[in-house]
Amino acid sequence: MPTRPQSPQPSGTPRWVAMVYKPSSEAWAVCAESPHRSPVQYALAEMAHTVRARGGDLEVTLWGPRAGAWERFDAFAATTAAVPAPKAEASSSGPERLSRLTERMDGRRRQVLVAGLGKAGLHDLGPDDFGAVEALAERLDETTVRRVAHWLALAAGRR
Repeated sequence: MPTRPQSPQPSGTPRWVAMVYKPSSEAWAVCAESPHRSPVQYALAEMAHTVRARGGDLEVTLWGPRAGAWERFDAFAATTAAVPAPKAEASSSGPERLSRLTERMDGRRRQVLVAGLGKAGLHDLGPDDFGAVEALAERLDETTVRRVAHWLALAAGRR
């Protein structure tokens, strides 16, 4: 089994950067970056879920700022709570389409909640926070999730 090269340190000012290894080109590429950790972790969780659902493995490295310098972090230490194991889908096209739609809507609800938390100024979310977002996304419908995100945005404006 060939070994992959270590992820290179990103260039520029330290920020949160996720890099993915592409075996076809034997190179690392930036797949998500932000001044805040939570959007990058959310993107990693979604990418991992998609890649794993397709039967693949995702090789990523997470870089971030620490004391004004770059530091490599465990990419999935904080995102594993937000990455559910892929569910087996039925073989007929009807239930498969329903499952994919349900999966997309669940992802959309998580995205709306994380965006609402970001507007409220909560950017550095931990594993418990992602677990709570996951629980809310599973239990609430789209309209209710949007309402909660709206409340968070309004609360942020009153600070």
